[in-house]
Amino acid sequence: MSGGDPPPPPTVVKVEAPAAPTTDVLVAAAELPMGQVLQPADLRWQKWPDDALTPGYITRKDVPKALEETAGATTRSAFLSGEPIRPQKLVRPDSGFMAAILPAGMRAVAIVTDSRGTNSAGGFILPNDRVDVIRTFRDEENSKSTGSDVQVSQTILTDVRVLAVGQLIQEKNGTNVVTGETATLALTPGQAEKITLAQKVGSLSLALRSLADSGRPPEAEAAPQEAALTVMRFGVSRQQTR
Repeated sequence: MSGGDPPPPPTVVKVEAPAAPTTDVLVAAAELPMGQVLQPADLRWQKWPDDALTPGYITRKDVPKALEETAGATTRSAFLSGEPIRPQKLVRPDSGFMAAILPAGMRAVAIVTDSRGTNSAGGFILPNDRVDVIRTFRDEENSKSTGSDVQVSQTILTDVRVLAVGQLIQEKNGTNVVTGETATLALTPGQAEKITLAQKVGSLSLALRSLADSGRPPEAEAAPQEAALTVMRFGVSRQQTR
């Protein structure tokens, strides 16, 4: 190298940073709704950074057979795809699902509606929705005095959480037929007594509440208007206040 040549550039040696240690964590293989009975295909192992581990996660090194052992459990709440599976959000096969999701001090009560959706917001009420319960019954006293069929509707419970919805199926002429729908509600003991009596002396309907109204205290709601009577005369209905 002659005296006038510049020195060669320094050699740059790339050193890769060591990989962060990871641990296999049991996660949801896809989105899982509340109440789903888990199958092995619903779960998978995923590498998780050790510095992001939480004591509630299920790891392969602690529970090698967790994927097989977790199958058969029921989800207490929904999981996102890739979300770690935590035992606190599962119901074991030997435990009751409804009892597990029912808040302390509450009672689960099932009510029956018809199968056409007219008593359940067109069939669009789903678990975890909030509803008002409306009782409809025949006013015997007014029916006798007016000579007409007088029906009364009144809201007996407000802002009630729906735990589950289902169908009543009966066998008729060798065929399974849907004869009604059920909705299981989370109620206080006093509400449970009230709705049980109401179902004996009338029919019950559910009115779906807006998410914006859910959880509002009773005093924040508008004052109810006077109860209205629906008078049926010669096949024509009309509203009148008491």
